[in-house]
Amino acid sequence: MNWRGWGDPGKEAELPESVRTLLRDLLGVREPTTPAATLDEVRLPPADLPEGFAEAARLIVGAGAVHLDHEARVRHTRGKSTPDLLRMRAGDASDAPDAVVAPGSHDDVLALLRLCGEHRVAVVPFGGGTSVVGGLAADRGGYAGVIALDLARLNRLISVDTESMTATLEPGLRAPEAERLLAGHGLTIGHFPQSYEYATLGGFAAARSSGQASAGYGRFDDLVVGLTVATPRGTLDLGRAPKSAAGPDLRQLVLGSEGAFGVITSLRVRVRRQPAERVYEGWRFTSFAAGRRAMRALVQEGPLPTVLRLSDETETMVGLAKPGEIGAPSAGGCLLIAGYEGDKVAPACEGVAKALAAFGGTHLGAGPGDSWVHGRFSAPYLRDSLLAAGATVETLETAGFWADLPRIYDAVRLALHGALGSPLVMCHVSHVYPTGASLYFTVVTAQTGDPLEQWASAKRAANEAILAAGGTISHHHGVGRDHRDGYAAEIGELGLEIVQAVKERLDPEGVLNPGVLFHKA
Repeated sequence: MNWRGWGDPGKEAELPESVRTLLRDLLGVREPTTPAATLDEVRLPPADLPEGFAEAARLIVGAGAVHLDHEARVRHTRGKSTPDLLRMRAGDASDAPDAVVAPGSHDDVLALLRLCGEHRVAVVPFGGGTSVVGGLAADRGGYAGVIALDLARLNRLISVDTESMTATLEPGLRAPEAERLLAGHGLTIGHFPQSYEYATLGGFAAARSSGQASAGYGRFDDLVVGLTVATPRGTLDLGRAPKSAAGPDLRQLVLGSEGAFGVITSLRVRVRRQPAERVYEGWRFTSFAAGRRAMRALVQEGPLPTVLRLSDETETMVGLAKPGEIGAPSAGGCLLIAGYEGDKVAPACEGVAKALAAFGGTHLGAGPGDSWVHGRFSAPYLRDSLLAAGATVETLETAGFWADLPRIYDAVRLALHGALGSPLVMCHVSHVYPTGASLYFTVVTAQTGDPLEQWASAKRAANEAILAAGGTISHHHGVGRDHRDGYAAEIGELGLEIVQAVKERLDPEGVLNPGVLFHKA
């Protein structure tokens, strides 16, 4: 994983001159005058842990699983939001953990949490490091140190139950490796978010991830039927049956908790048979509103594809739905991608085609669908190239009921323009439900002298607009630190007191990822 960018460093690429010209002429983007820092140039605070802590940790996990070196600490600093990357490009790793500790079992995690509680050392669970909402930088105040709890060694497929169609896996498995292991049994989870290549199963659960094929497979929190969780107070084993009437479902308490209540050490998830066919195609609608009406009809009345996403006019014009073709000529309108996965997809293709045509859609064939599949995980690499070229580029997302979506869409765009002047604001719908859908915005603007404050101001304005218009503060990126105020406003004062009470009961010393979900007391 690129320590100051996304993914494979070998995939870093210069922007084509045509795109650079477009950025200069349209947004006034200028090349940065200062080169990005190298790994050796990154500034780290001195490691500061209680005396004897590192040795005690080594006795639990093994001498080779406790890392205090420069590179390990840098690679476990923050996540992959634009502010995170801007700081790393500037050589600022002031939020680095004092050590990286890699447990090898559930019992290791329990022992480490007890140790950290005794010494007042904060613990940040670390999977793929792909958080984009400040979920991996602990609030250090009042703690004797901070460790990153790297779960990479918890990477086994524990069991497969083909009768119940579930699999039990450990949280440190990256999604591609989990899919490879399950493919050996002819199975798939079917969860493919944009972070798929690097994110872990534990991260998916902890942040309530949504995948690009959520219309067919469901969100990740829909797929989790069981959890084992290590907490400072002991072990939680959750999920005796698929559903239960035995009181509130504590699985839902852990899902979305971002490591603040405990550390997930195994997950039991629903799996499907590997599809025999995968077909993706493109449709064009004259407007974003017309495309949304067609999507709503499909999800409410059927048939529903496995993948269903719609880009607005600006995103379609720029070509962001096809990252490999940014800047290519566009025929206008709004591009809809429909995908079908299963044993026999032809009936679904025909049913969807009839419905989309009835709503005014124009069939574009397999070309746009194949192009989207080819570039579906590439957008974060494009962000790295844009940052290097002097642009501020970031994403934000929300969801709302169908009746509220037009108001939310307009409010967020207006807020971003008000905060940034004349940015390029693009949007797509990527997750649909019978009652509503998500909106995923991408923003590009020229960097100012203080790009961190530039984006912080825009993000505050967008968050306020989302809440005022009736949207949720986060649909699939989680709360982290960036959405704490919005989350508090969304659940209300009493709701926040309930969440804080759970935290206090499970983590009395407050060492688990302090500062995520809500501000420290």
